[in-house]
This record gives sequence, structure tokens and C-alpha cells, in this order.
Amino acid sequence: MPEPRQITAAPHGHVLTNAGAWSPDSRWLVYDIRSMPDGSTFDGTRIERVEVETGRVEVLYEARAGACCGVATCSPVDDRVVFILGPERPTADWEYGPARRQGVVVRASRPGIAEPLDARDLVPPFTAGALRGGSHVHVFAPDAEAVSFTYEDAVLEAASAGGYAERNLRGVGVSVCGRPTAVPKTHPRNHDGSAFSVLVTRLTDTPRRGSDEVTRACEEAWIGADGYVAADGIRRRRALALQGHVVAASGASISEVFVVDLPDDLADLARERDGPLAGTATTRPVPPQGVFQRRLTFTADRRHPGLQGPRHWLRSSPDGTRIAFLMRDDTGVVQLFTVDPAGGEPRQLTATATGIASAFTWKADGTGLACVVDGSVCLVAAPDGGLTRLTPPVRDGSGPRPEACVLSPDGRRIAYVRNLPAGDGRAWNQLLTIDVPR
Repeated sequence: MPEPRQITAAPHGHVLTNAGAWSPDSRWLVYDIRSMPDGSTFDGTRIERVEVETGRVEVLYEARAGACCGVATCSPVDDRVVFILGPERPTADWEYGPARRQGVVVRASRPGIAEPLDARDLVPPFTAGALRGGSHVHVFAPDAEAVSFTYEDAVLEAASAGGYAERNLRGVGVSVCGRPTAVPKTHPRNHDGSAFSVLVTRLTDTPRRGSDEVTRACEEAWIGADGYVAADGIRRRRALALQGHVVAASGASISEVFVVDLPDDLADLARERDGPLAGTATTRPVPPQGVFQRRLTFTADRRHPGLQGPRHWLRSSPDGTRIAFLMRDDTGVVQLFTVDPAGGEPRQLTATATGIASAFTWKADGTGLACVVDGSVCLVAAPDGGLTRLTPPVRDGSGPRPEACVLSPDGRRIAYVRNLPAGDGRAWNQLLTIDVPR
């Protein structure tokens, strides 16, 4: 069994995002310094990276004017890092929250210089390409020409409190990089962005029982390094898999796998379909032309319906043939399942006795997935679900954290987090790696 290596030791938090934590050359890990082990308190003030071989730490960005930052992910092709930035100079009516945050980008070659990713326009008539709220968990597409994110709407948050507008529901959006969006400075929280951002999920306030209507969309992933082949034999080069919350015929709310197909040409995301891209003062932004949402799994009649287990983001195999997710088997144990984005029945991959206990990622060659099982970092063989334990089991509360278990782009290492004692007498999240057997 290979020996784990502790990469960080500083007496502060180190929080890895569930994917995109490695630089493209597999040399650096990027993280934020939120204090709580699960990152639930958004109090980090720096985005840092550590050189895995040497332990050398570099500060990529330090927040100012009372803002906090976190949830950093790397571009897969260059030195860009995208992360959440909370409000600078927060006020009682505009402090950090799901509808009051933004995505920003910094380059490792130019630390400290951040540019807004998504523009914001809070005053009607709203600007196409700008958001009216907050974006979260930004992940670059495989070609880094776009960024996906989850979103909540500040305009509807305020308006729906009065009962006369559509509700603020969590959805999924896409920012097209390199297409700047300028907004009028009609509100002190308006700002320009370096990307053109749209919402790509269609949501419903009161979904019908047994329908495919979604009341919440989240935990998305880009499908394939070059998309996937649909049932009609045509390659869809840009698509997202996501968790969509529906209401079963029983009335229970369950999470299912959905696919959102995007146009091959990202410029088409600027074309309206059946409503304004930016929404109105009382209605949600409408997905653009060429965006199609469909349900992929139908699990309401299973003994344990819906996606379940630790919080996790869907993950696509690099070849785009399998979307991985967590669900309970008939005995109630959380297992890895996969489903073809073109359609078909889910396939149970693992059959562990104790269950999958973390988020997970794929190897770049598609041969396996990394996750935590029974207090150990493990590698799951993609063909048959065979499990290889890579680290000794730790069951005293300081074992591998469930939020991230991230394979490096070169497939040689897995990065993960443990809450360990530091020099100040407290326990802090620290980053560790384990080599993957060849």
C-alpha cells in the first residue's frame, strides 16, 4: 500500500473543491482557507495553491474590503483559476448569501489581479448576458471556453417575499468566456463581467406530481471531454449533466439525473427562445435558443428512490459514455451507479458493504474513479466496480473528508483532505495526496 503524503501543515483551513483542484500539469493544488472542516462557513480570505512536490505555497488572491472568497477550481488548459467572491463592503441588505456572490478569475501568472466573470444587473430593464444574483461552484468546460455554475436570483428573492413573483429557485447557468458584458451603473452592486452568462435550466415553482418538471437544479458536470453521442447518433459536443429535483407521484421530492444539451456554437447562447435571457422583475431568466433539458433517470419506484448519499456532483467519464452518481441499493447502502447520457437504465457499479462516503472523480483515461469508502481513499475500477484500498482506514473522525477526492489530470495522484492537529493545538483541514498504483 502506498504511503500518504501530507502536503500542507499551516494552522488554518484548507478546503478543496470537489473537482478541478489540480493545475493542468498536475503540479499544483488550489484551495481556499475557510475555517470549518466542511467549508460551511464562508469566511476564507485567500485563494492559495501549493506545489505538491515541495510544499511551497503561493497566494493567488487575497480578498479586501470585508469580502471573503472560496471554492476555487482550475482551468484544464491554462493558468486561470475561478472562485467565488462575496460582497466587498458588505451591508445589512447586501451581505454574503446564495443570491449575493459572484464568480471571479485570477491567473496564477498574475496573482492578485482578479476580473469578474459574471456581470450583474439588478435594475430593470435587465441586461442580456448579466445575472441578477449569485453564482457558485464554477467549473470550466473541458476546452475552458465556458464555465458552468449554480445560481440564485436576488431580484426574485426580494420580489417573491412579497408574493407577487416567481420564486427564487436554485438553477444552473453557463458563462461564455471572452465575451464581455457591460451593464449600466444604475445600482451600487452592478458590475461588468468578462463573460456572457445565461441560465440553462427551466424551473417550475409548483411541479406536477410524476412529471419531469424541476424545482431545483444543481451539482452539475460537463459531459465528456468532447461531449457524447446521442441516441440519434449525432455527437452533442456541449452538454451538462445535473441533479434535478422533481416531485414523484407519491408527493415525495426526489433528485434525478437530467441532461441539458447546449448548442455547439456558444455564441448561440445569446439568442432568445421564448422569453428574455435576463428575465423580468417577476420572472426567471429563460434558457436560450438551442438549449434542451431532459430527464435521464426514473427511480421513483425503486425501494430507495432518487439520488442519495453524501453531497456529490455528477461526474462524466472522459469519453462521455457514462455519468456517475450515488444512489442506495436495495439494501440501503450508498453505491456508485452510472447511466449513459444517450439514455437507458442505470447500472450499479459498486457493491461495497459500508457504502461510498464522499464525492468522487474519474481518472483521465476513464479506467477508474476515486472516492472514500470505510475511512480509506479507494480506487474503483470502472469496468467492474472492483475496489482497491489506497490508504489505511481511519475511523476516529480524522479520516478523509467527504467533500473532495480528486484525481490529478495525469492520473498519478489523488488529493484529499483530513482534519488534523496543527501547531496551534487545534485541528485544521490539511491536504494530503496518495499515489495511484500503476
